[in-house]
Amino acid sequence: MLQIMTHTQLNQYLSPRDGETKLGQTVKLLAEESSISTNILQNLKKAKADGIQFVIIGISEDAGPRANLGRGGSTAAFNATMQQWLNLQSNRFLHGKECLVLGEICQTPLDKSATVDELRQATADLDTQVISIVSQVLAAQLEPIVIGGGHNNAYGMLMAVKSHFNQAAAAVNLDPHSDFRPREGRHSGNGFSYAAANGALAYYHVLGLHELKNSETTLEQLSLFGGHWHSFQQIWVRREIELSQALQEIAANLNQTQLPVALEIDVDAIAKMPSSASTFAGIPLLDACHYIHYMAKHCQCAYLHIAEAAPQCHDAGNAAGTRDVGQSVSELIYSYIQARKAQ
Repeated sequence: MLQIMTHTQLNQYLSPRDGETKLGQTVKLLAEESSISTNILQNLKKAKADGIQFVIIGISEDAGPRANLGRGGSTAAFNATMQQWLNLQSNRFLHGKECLVLGEICQTPLDKSATVDELRQATADLDTQVISIVSQVLAAQLEPIVIGGGHNNAYGMLMAVKSHFNQAAAAVNLDPHSDFRPREGRHSGNGFSYAAANGALAYYHVLGLHELKNSETTLEQLSLFGGHWHSFQQIWVRREIELSQALQEIAANLNQTQLPVALEIDVDAIAKMPSSASTFAGIPLLDACHYIHYMAKHCQCAYLHIAEAAPQCHDAGNAAGTRDVGQSVSELIYSYIQARKAQ
């Protein structure tokens, strides 16, 4: 269910300081009496009329990664991000009045005894909620920025785009994994293959695909679909192509489709980022920020989806993970907003 952010909850994140104005003091919230069944869409449309452009949504779940035999912990990404994001400065670069913090889609957690089948059913149940909420944001002509949960939620995001635009999306995904695994039951590794099978994905490019972290079956399936990629090794190891050139090519191909663009990032791609599949052989956070900014600036993005951050998976413990996830995801959000603002 959707837990709408209230002023009381927001103030728990906020650390005000005399002489400063924080984003948490300027961002907008829906009226606290809003009901998911009656007037969320109406209130979102009013927010659009009042100058809102971006709607920040959290997803609190880790059933998707666990259903993919990965680690849990992605339930806490939104909380970690809000602790940092809401305490950034409101100033000439970003006022905050362009942003509405909607709240968090929460799923009843399944304990460690849950079977793979139970986790996959829970992931499929969550899809319906994600589609419903994101569809309402798009219907209000607003841009969702979705934080947290597994990359399984890309399916719900893409299905919402299909529902709103009445056409499939063109997606770009910064990710060592293509998430185009066989449709064996819903989990974090097959959100894009399910979207393709259901007519929600027409074009797909994976940036930073790791050459040894995708099975041959998955690569064959992606190739048969017509998927494209630049591998992690091509750009960051063998230096066969520069990141700037790859981004130019990807943006040109996305724009050629004339489809709404789905902008995706799995933070597994970023070196040492606490996540369900953390890696030391990853890309710098600054390259991830540049990827988001470039795509958002040069393509007609329907949304930004930041998946898989898991503070508890930090080697130094949950407190360090909360800090690192919060700071990193906040930078990714700002990279998107800065590129999209006033477009």
